[in-house]
Amino acid sequence: MSDIKVEGFKSSEILAALAQVFDSYSEEEKKSQIKKTNGIFEMRVKNAEGKEAVWTIDLKSTGTVYKGEPKQKANVTITMSDETFQQLAEGKLDGQKAFMTGKLKTKGNMMFATKLDGILKAAKTKAKL
Repeated sequence: MSDIKVEGFKSSEILAALAQVFDSYSEEEKKSQIKKTNGIFEMRVKNAEGKEAVWTIDLKSTGTVYKGEPKQKANVTITMSDETFQQLAEGKLDGQKAFMTGKLKTKGNMMFATKLDGILKAAKTKAKL
């Protein structure tokens, strides 16, 4: 799973843990998560040095997390800082509040972006992030 991690990005640790959670799901759990979410998130994260990294959370067909642009068109592209993503994943920041204050930007289906909170919470419970 180390292919997900990117030097200088704390978010990559969280996404690698999320990928491990997805990998640990049984086929039924994975199908259930895909059915419930049915979409693809493109995560664009900028770190303190201003570098950007891209990850994809595919909960439309494969139920995986990988580094790089989505192989299929994303339902939503979410752009935020490394720190903002970390706060979201830890539950210290609400996704809607982050959006309202300009810490998080979306392109595409904004309502679909709200599903990210649930995915992070479910993964946090399972992985103890």
